[in-house]
Amino acid sequence: MTSAQGCPARFYRQLADDLVLCELCPQGCQIAPGRVGICGVRENRQGRLWSRNYGTYAAEAVDPVEKKPLYHFFPGCSIYSFGAGGCNLACRFCQNWELSQNALPARALSPAEMVARVLAWQKHDPDCIGIAYTYSEPLVWFEHVYETAALAKERGLQNVLVSNGYINLQPWRELLPLLSAVNIDVKSFREDYYRRLCGGRLAPVLRAVEEAYQAGCHVEVTTLVVPGENDSPREAEQLASWLAGLDAGIPLHVSRYFPKHKAISPPTALDVLRIWQVAAAKHLHYVYLGNVAVAGAADTICPQCGAVVIRRGLTGVCSEGWQDGHCRSCGRRIQIVQEACLDE
Repeated sequence: MTSAQGCPARFYRQLADDLVLCELCPQGCQIAPGRVGICGVRENRQGRLWSRNYGTYAAEAVDPVEKKPLYHFFPGCSIYSFGAGGCNLACRFCQNWELSQNALPARALSPAEMVARVLAWQKHDPDCIGIAYTYSEPLVWFEHVYETAALAKERGLQNVLVSNGYINLQPWRELLPLLSAVNIDVKSFREDYYRRLCGGRLAPVLRAVEEAYQAGCHVEVTTLVVPGENDSPREAEQLASWLAGLDAGIPLHVSRYFPKHKAISPPTALDVLRIWQVAAAKHLHYVYLGNVAVAGAADTICPQCGAVVIRRGLTGVCSEGWQDGHCRSCGRRIQIVQEACLDE
């Protein structure tokens, strides 16, 4: 569209006195000329909204797809991952604050160049399935992600989005057909938590999860459990019950918090995570622990017979209990998208 200087943004309205109303996400920022919205990357340039991070990225790596985390989508495969600066929430405990606060330098790379880089990498790594837009908040990188995802899909690449899900319906519905899988952070199941600690609202995030699931996109959910804030078993059950209303097979990742950015509480205790996991597992078939070095915490267990279907550890991902999409022990179908890249 344009250069590393950015590109004209979509989803906004011009107001009086050269103000613009950004309509990408529920923040609804009214931005004065020369200023940016809450995300730090959508700027009013002479009465027009501009995407400052189009054609740039600030983080890059080839990761196991499990690191997104996605455990039921091409397990054992790798994915080329990119991130750009900016975020439309203001979480006090942000685990990637250097990116969300635009503290890392941006480098130029167009959507076409990004896709070409991934295709070149696949020649050396045939288990690399595509591109993940991740690390910070890719939804505020919308124009770049949309264009890249369209090009990637044309070339047979999988598109994965790791996001806070804080987006309005129109842009979300435009992007979803290009995505193969999403992991959405549902940070809490309480509105007051979102308001106090994140500067946002819960309802739009739940709507984003529902829309993604109904669109046929593979969905997994992550909750960072913060001590004294969202660590009660009751909240775990509320979230899990709501997810089960969509599909009890949606994987939930219960992630351990560490003090970063503006948060100073000690890391989440392992016994608290275990209690949270047990509470959520009353409603969901697959509940995993994240950010912990605990044997078995990442294994996929058959919800019918309790056998280990997929074992995840330091040596890789092994499908010891997997056979043609079913549990080898009891024959139950396990909800996993594609069993490629697994070692038996």
